[in-house]
Amino acid sequence: MNWIIRSIKKVKFHTNLSEVLKPIWDNLAVYRWILTDLDFISDQLLPINFDEDFFVLDNIEFEKLYHSNTQIIWGIISAVPNNIESDSSLISKLSAEDSIVWEPDQFLVPESILEIIALDSGYTVVKFKDKNLSDTFKEYFQEQAIDLQKFNEKYRTGA
Repeated sequence: MNWIIRSIKKVKFHTNLSEVLKPIWDNLAVYRWILTDLDFISDQLLPINFDEDFFVLDNIEFEKLYHSNTQIIWGIISAVPNNIESDSSLISKLSAEDSIVWEPDQFLVPESILEIIALDSGYTVVKFKDKNLSDTFKEYFQEQAIDLQKFNEKYRTGA
């Protein structure tokens, strides 16, 4: 239930959230979104900026980002249940460069049900705790969604 996308056949660019989340978007309305360690390009006014270390967005705020033509170059995007309060001192210190990113089933935000890690406009790691969401994602992206463990074995051996 851990995938990496490095081919951009179904996405215009890494990491365009409207394209990455397209197959599962309708199932995500009940979550809050934590975004941290961000670098992005957008020509629209968004509920994120470069003034803060992290953002916690409700679904309406996140939907603005989802519908925008924003490229997430770098960062961690996590969907968490609405009733969960996350530790802001922990969130502000998270980094997409953490080695946990490459470890299957390991989440930077432990409360996440879905975690997207954008890595320098070249890779998008997507991790799920919900098998149905993961299966829908994989079915949509097919061969473009590579199993993270298999990717690690092939390309990151000794890393």
